[in-house]
Amino acid sequence: MRSVSQKIKLKLEKKILFNEKLSNYSWFNLGGFSEILFKPDSIADIIFFLKEIEPKKINILGAGSNTLIRDGGVDGVTIKLSSKFSYLNFISPNIIEVGAATLDKKIAEYALEHSLTGLEFLSCIPGSIGGAIKMNSGCYDQEISQILHSVKTIDLQGNEKVIRASDIRFDYRKSSLRDDLIITSVKLQGKKSIKSEIQNKQQNLLEKKKKSQPSQIKTCGSTFKNPKNKKAWELIKDSNCHTFNVGDARISDKHFNFFVNGGNATAKELEDLIIKVKKTVHQKTKINLELEIKIIGKSS
Repeated sequence: MRSVSQKIKLKLEKKILFNEKLSNYSWFNLGGFSEILFKPDSIADIIFFLKEIEPKKINILGAGSNTLIRDGGVDGVTIKLSSKFSYLNFISPNIIEVGAATLDKKIAEYALEHSLTGLEFLSCIPGSIGGAIKMNSGCYDQEISQILHSVKTIDLQGNEKVIRASDIRFDYRKSSLRDDLIITSVKLQGKKSIKSEIQNKQQNLLEKKKKSQPSQIKTCGSTFKNPKNKKAWELIKDSNCHTFNVGDARISDKHFNFFVNGGNATAKELEDLIIKVKKTVHQKTKINLELEIKIIGKSS
């Protein structure tokens, strides 16, 4: 990777930050500092930066709703799309184009406003649509892959490419999209329906979420994926892990698959708690829990 030259600094001005505190970008409110944090406003910004820097690897931060950033921070380049990548436009009666930084719940609200059904479940998914596509987010028997039309991406060489949904392999909480692709926008497809029916469906999902999931706490949602025909929270409970804590890292009383920063936890404490639960569940059930959240960076 080339160093950040004066040319890049002048061209991108305040869009490149050094030693930025990454805890400000994670719902856990944890994490060390970035070596380089790039917050582009446009596709042209991204292409210019990549061609000048020539990174071999990048880290991409979305809304930070499913990422635990280690205390030692993140080396190299971390990219977080600016709010300029948060937008919604209709391109046909049933298809909307959405900037990758757009929050999932905003998409659900926009679809409701324009009487488009099929996207109601997005109101219950934290984070932005770019990350949701990458990990095939979903809830209540629906997944992003079911409403995806296509994805616009940029690779590390600065090449743009549109990838059709049919050319992406999706599975439970994962996709075949490469880690070195930057998603800049997506097209989502729904169906026209009656606004009041969409509103009722969306409200029912939100009520269901409110009853079963904690809110107003420092958490990144579901920590582990559900194994086949099992629920991660039930395995955690049945293995008597739900009362575990490491320092100020603990497990939510409302949903045992939600791990929480009690206020003064470190990223290491969260990760140690995750490891402790994973090990205990495996010892007692022989089931190997797989992470749903991402853990990035280096230990302090």
